[in-house]
Amino acid sequence: MPSALKILQMVQTLDPSGGGVAAAVFGLNRGLARRGHKIEVVALDDPEAPWLLDVGLPVHALGAGLTSYRYSARLLPWLKKHGGDYDRVMVNGIWQYLSFAAWRRFASSPIPYFVFPHGMLDPWFKETFPLKHLKKWLYWPWADYRVLRDAAAVIFTSEEERLLARKSFWLYQAREQVSPMGVEVPAPPPPQSQEKFFEHYPELRNTRTLLFLGRLHPKKGCDILIDAFAHATNNSVSLMLAGPNQIGWQKDLEQQAERLGVKQRVIFAGMLQGEMKQAALAVADAFILPSHQENFGMAVVEALAAGLPALISNRINIWREIDQDRAGYVESDDFSGTTRLLNRWMAAPASVRNGMRANARRCFERRFQIDKAVDSLLDILNEPAPAR
Repeated sequence: MPSALKILQMVQTLDPSGGGVAAAVFGLNRGLARRGHKIEVVALDDPEAPWLLDVGLPVHALGAGLTSYRYSARLLPWLKKHGGDYDRVMVNGIWQYLSFAAWRRFASSPIPYFVFPHGMLDPWFKETFPLKHLKKWLYWPWADYRVLRDAAAVIFTSEEERLLARKSFWLYQAREQVSPMGVEVPAPPPPQSQEKFFEHYPELRNTRTLLFLGRLHPKKGCDILIDAFAHATNNSVSLMLAGPNQIGWQKDLEQQAERLGVKQRVIFAGMLQGEMKQAALAVADAFILPSHQENFGMAVVEALAAGLPALISNRINIWREIDQDRAGYVESDDFSGTTRLLNRWMAAPASVRNGMRANARRCFERRFQIDKAVDSLLDILNEPAPAR
């Protein structure tokens, strides 16, 4: 049996409102710790940030980085002083100073580092933000190209992500590996939590609720979802959008719902956590996410873990797994596709919906349970280091 490892996780932020990277890091860290591995985290967070209070692992918070590049004058000196204390280093994300600092410290070191791009090489960004892509080209050859080239492995969370990553930049070299993310088996919410949930959201009682979990962001297709919801559902169905109003878009979405005549049936819940989040998953009829780009989809996996069918776009990189396991419906990430998702779900008889619930849970247990993710990752971390 391989000996226990001391692993450093490098991450820009552990703020859960920032998206799925923090959730992925938390899940893997807990799974690795249960196997006896020692995990520490270095993050460019304010040491007093509230989300660091209950991490349960040593976190070295060095303060927020500067500018959109998140430059930190403290990071490289810290890595030079402490980096030799670890057996493996895991770098989460690219395009910011964090990954470049990791390369500067570990590229010529006997300590291997591994990079999770977390979807940041998806060609969707090139197509949607061509000017930003051009800007990235200015430092790709001397920065992130080298970060990926010299990593012990570049770890993609799905085969789809691996294949898409090759299309972003022609100057690309990486030792590719695929290792899925996962979540822990959720504890069933206490019986009173559902009643507590309905006390908060009485308009959802006795309705079929479609649940969206994620940031209110154009990338997630929230506007398309509201439009399709207004055209494809009736008064017996409600839509809950549960996620942080990260860019101030909620007011526009609320006005859109009012304009389409569904204001009373579209509930903006803000970010749900803990018991309220589990209650929302328990009472929902289905999970829906018509995202334009989703590297893995931690919220999708959380829904599957709760036995909730997933109605998703084919721009979510685990859509093939959902489709193969009949754990939901998959369509294109536009108005027509989202309308088809809703129409298919509305027309499905109760027996089909119930069968899909069972399939959703089986899909989770087969593919995305955290222990499977940890097993896969440890196989990669314990491979012999490549020659430098």
